[in-house]
Amino acid sequence: MAKSEPVSPSDTTGGWRLARSSSAYLRSAHEQSIDWFPWGSEAFELARRTNRPVLLDIGAAWCHWCHVMDEGTYADSEVARLLRSQFVTVKVDRDENPEVDRRYQRQVGALTGEGGWPLTAFLTPEGDVFLGGTYFPPQDGLGRPGFRRVLKEVARLWKEEPETIRRNAAAVRDALGRSRDPGASPVGPSPSAFLESVRGHLLESFDTVNGGFGQAPKFPHPTGVAFLLWDAFASREDGSAERARTTLLRMADGGLHDQVGGGFHRYAVDEGWHIPHFEKMGVDNAALLDVFVEGARRFGEPRFVETVRDTVDWASTVLWQPHGGFGASQDADNAPGDDGSYFTWSRPELKAVLTAEELRLVTRFFGVGSDGRMPHDPERNVLFRLMTVDEAREGSTLSVNEADGLLASALGKLRSARARRSTPVVDTAVYADINGAFVRAFAHAGQMLGDADTLRRGQEAADRFLRSAYDPAKGVAHRVDEDGGHGWGQLADQAEFAFGLVELAGVTGLSKYLAPAERLLELIDTEFRAENGLLRDLAPKLYDGPTIGSVGEPSFPLEDHPHLSPNSAAALAMLRLASLTQSDGWREKARALLGAVQGRLAHAGLFATGAALGVGLLDTPPARLVLEGKGKEADALYRAAANSWYPNAWLFRGTPPAPFSIPEELTSAPSSGPARLLVCFGTRCLAPVTEPARVAPILLSGGRDSAA
Repeated sequence: MAKSEPVSPSDTTGGWRLARSSSAYLRSAHEQSIDWFPWGSEAFELARRTNRPVLLDIGAAWCHWCHVMDEGTYADSEVARLLRSQFVTVKVDRDENPEVDRRYQRQVGALTGEGGWPLTAFLTPEGDVFLGGTYFPPQDGLGRPGFRRVLKEVARLWKEEPETIRRNAAAVRDALGRSRDPGASPVGPSPSAFLESVRGHLLESFDTVNGGFGQAPKFPHPTGVAFLLWDAFASREDGSAERARTTLLRMADGGLHDQVGGGFHRYAVDEGWHIPHFEKMGVDNAALLDVFVEGARRFGEPRFVETVRDTVDWASTVLWQPHGGFGASQDADNAPGDDGSYFTWSRPELKAVLTAEELRLVTRFFGVGSDGRMPHDPERNVLFRLMTVDEAREGSTLSVNEADGLLASALGKLRSARARRSTPVVDTAVYADINGAFVRAFAHAGQMLGDADTLRRGQEAADRFLRSAYDPAKGVAHRVDEDGGHGWGQLADQAEFAFGLVELAGVTGLSKYLAPAERLLELIDTEFRAENGLLRDLAPKLYDGPTIGSVGEPSFPLEDHPHLSPNSAAALAMLRLASLTQSDGWREKARALLGAVQGRLAHAGLFATGAALGVGLLDTPPARLVLEGKGKEADALYRAAANSWYPNAWLFRGTPPAPFSIPEELTSAPSSGPARLLVCFGTRCLAPVTEPARVAPILLSGGRDSAA
């Protein structure tokens, strides 16, 4: 390789290019003395011109170790000097550019076996990885080499061992090229064999003590829980249902769930769900909200309803943006060097705000001083529900009602005390994929709770994108702000937003949401579909970002990591649209897509549960429920139906307008007379239901235990 050219000094140094970025994560680095570039061609052109390697840092506003690296490693004067003199430096927000993150996670993983955030990668000027890792301290420590030493060695390799650089980059390209084989999807197992494989993996990995799947660190897998609910319905056995219930209950009671402020942290570092990684992600909370709605409907568990309410409240209060839509995340930390102090409590802090009687109850109920102690600071506690209120009041003279009132009073005081703390920053960026998931979850939650405000929030989020970031020719943009939509042609946005619109249309009965939903699915089918039958993450004709390195090459997001993959989200949106409009065409498109996906995920187990749910729903007749009549009796029937569970149901007040579709037998039903609920499974309709108590058993059985 040729000798590197020096970069001309400038009066403007440091990360000034990031100062006006739309990304909060990038803006937070603009005062660093490192000459950061945002993702784009300028940095790589400079690298080619000066023959320097590129240092790529990928992180996010919610990422604790990204902050640690920014505040320690990138603030180190020697690290900054080495980067300025030997490298071209690029910083990327993984939420703003998921397509960049996806490819470089795979490249670094193929080379090192590591992945995660921050992602630290060394690239050629062509954008190919030749070395990489995750977090690096400034000097040797924490079992990792110091970044000073790493940078010096990379600079030496670049100058003295160009063959090593080329060999590493070629090895990564070859490994990924083999996995990206664009040929036809392999012939996979039959649908029944695929379902049995996924079921077997879930049962094998299920934690019988704590719920969930696998051991520490433990991530919530909402699609895994949703699949278990479907499996229990299909098999008519209680085992899968009980596993789903146990998982939801343990998550709701654990430290993963913010017992004071509502909503969920990202994952637990222990297998008992006690101590979380404290960032709160929009994508996590939307998915968990939706599956807790399912759990509340399926089991009638008050704890699940309570969890739905506080997650709705948290998202509506913390993430909601003034112009409409939900922000992306809330940070784990509230200051440099912090690790969850906003969310945790010491005994003196509890004592300062609670009465002696409240403190005794809270200490027992929330397990203060037990498994929720922070490993690095045992004086601080994550609150989790160690026992029931009835158990916590033992040894006192409190009645159950008095204990409930005392606990409610204590929680109110803790919320007020927390509100006086420095609050972790919220990433206010409004992304289509996250908002599509929230639209779906808020539609379901609003219907179940009978809460018009919750439903309206979902509509407002959808309306903002449809008004400012949707084009029938291009789909929905990745991000929306006051200037409109930005970043077109990404599959996750189209799939999640279409899915959200389908569910919102079905809940509201408003056909205005169906047309854009169908248009997005048409674009998915025509612009994202590859020859192998799978869906690419980027549409070649629609994507408007720079195609540096491997960004222009096809990538197929198939696995749930841990949330619904874009391919599975698209298939489920097609299936639900088919059941809402009685469209055989969309059902067959979903069948074809799922066939291709299951061929690739034959042995993916837990990470194929979204696809498995779709395969299961292909042969689960949709339930269509039409409420006739008005008044208290009609309202009681509607509430019973909205709080009952079936894996593929639609509920309407009266005959819905076209293009919604219901069996012809229901369209001819009288609109006046006594309140009654008309129920059809597929084309098989049951006798009208007039008693609210009968609704849940009929739906749960799929009508199999009722006379037609």
